[in-house]
Amino acid sequence: MRSIADFLSMNAALWTALTTASWLFVCGCASDAPTAPTRITGDAVTDGRNRASQGPARDRVVWQYRAALTAMHRGEFAEAKRIFDEALLTLGGLSAGDRNARRARGYFSSEDRKTFRGEPYERAMAYYYRGILYWMDGEPDNARACFRNGQLQDADAEQHQYASDYVLLDYLDGLASVKLGDDGSDALKRAQSVQKFGAPVSYEKDANVLLFVEFGQGPRKYATGAYQEQLRFREEPAKVRSAAVMFGAQTVVVLPYDDLFYQATTRGGRVMDHILANKAIFKSTTDTVGDAAIFSGAVLGSQQGRHSNVDEIGLGLAVFGVLNKVVAAFATPAADIRCWDNLPKFLTFASLRLPPGKHTATVEFRDAQGHALPALTKAIQVPVTETKDVIVYVSDQSSTPQSL
Repeated sequence: MRSIADFLSMNAALWTALTTASWLFVCGCASDAPTAPTRITGDAVTDGRNRASQGPARDRVVWQYRAALTAMHRGEFAEAKRIFDEALLTLGGLSAGDRNARRARGYFSSEDRKTFRGEPYERAMAYYYRGILYWMDGEPDNARACFRNGQLQDADAEQHQYASDYVLLDYLDGLASVKLGDDGSDALKRAQSVQKFGAPVSYEKDANVLLFVEFGQGPRKYATGAYQEQLRFREEPAKVRSAAVMFGAQTVVVLPYDDLFYQATTRGGRVMDHILANKAIFKSTTDTVGDAAIFSGAVLGSQQGRHSNVDEIGLGLAVFGVLNKVVAAFATPAADIRCWDNLPKFLTFASLRLPPGKHTATVEFRDAQGHALPALTKAIQVPVTETKDVIVYVSDQSSTPQSL
C-alpha cells in the first residue's frame, strides 16, 4: 500500500502550480501602486505634512491629525487651522461614502486599507480643536458649530446612555450661545447631566479669558483575538490629574471634564467589529476545511486495491484542500489600529475676568496628590483687550503655549 507521503510527493508539482497561481491571483487583486519614500526631517509638523501629502492617501487624515495637534502644542495656530481644515474637508467628503471602506468589508481587503477617518472620539476631537481655533479668531458662532459637530460624531453609540456624552462639548456649546446673546441653559443642563468628575459651573457671561487645558496621554489602540480581529484600547498611566492656572495672587484650579479613554471604550461595538468577526470565522472555517480535505485526499490516494478512480478523487480532494488553505491565508480579519497617538487623556476648561493689559500666567500641572510637577510648568503671556475674549490653550505637551 502506498503511503500518504508517497501520494503527496507524486502530486507535489501540481499542488505547487495551483498554489502559485492562487497566490499571484490574490496578490494581483490586492496590490497597490507603490509610493515614493517620504523624506524625514525630524520635525513632527513638517514630517506629518509630508507623510500626509506623499504617503498613501488612506493614511492622510491620521497624519494630518497628528501634525495639527503638534502645531497647537507649539502655538502655531495658523498652521494648525490649515491642517485641520484639510482633514475635516476629507472627513466631510467621506461621509458620502468611501470606496475603500466598502472594499475593506470584503474577505480579502484588510480594514486598514480603508481611508482613515478615526474612531468617533478621534473625529470629535478634530472638531473640538477646530472650535477652539475659531474662537481664537473671534468666531464663537463657528466654534459652537464645531462643538455640536463633535457631539454628532459621538451620537451613534451602541448603548444610548453613552451617546453624545462629552461634558465639555455641551458646556462650550452653551457658553458660545451665551456669548452670542442666546440662551445656553439647555446645553449647560446636558453637560451637568453627563458629568463624571463634578458638575460644570454656571456660565460667567462677563469672563474675558477662556482657558482650554488638557493633560495626560490619550488611548492607544491594539488588536487581540486569534486573528487580531478585535480592536481594543490601552489606557496609559495618568501622571497629571489636575492643573492650576495662576495670575498673580489669583489661582484657578481645573479638574477634568472629559476622559478620552472613557470616550473610546464606552461606545459599544462597531459595525466593523461584526464584519471582522465574520472574516475571522471565514478564515478559520476555510482553513479547517482545507486541512480536512488535504488529509482525506491523501488517505484516499494512498490506498491500493480499490477502483482506479480513487486516486483521482483523492487528488481532487487534496487540490480542493490546498485551494482552501490559500484562500484562508489571504483572508484579512485584522482590526485597524492606526491611531491619533498624541491626543491627551483629560480635557478641562475654566474662565475668568481680568482687566485690560498684559498679564503673565503660570500653569502648574499636578499629580493625584495635588503636588506640582515642575518639569511641566508653563509660563504664558495673556494680553487682555476690551474688544474680544482671550483664548488660552495649554497642554502638558505644550512647548510654547500662547493665547490669542
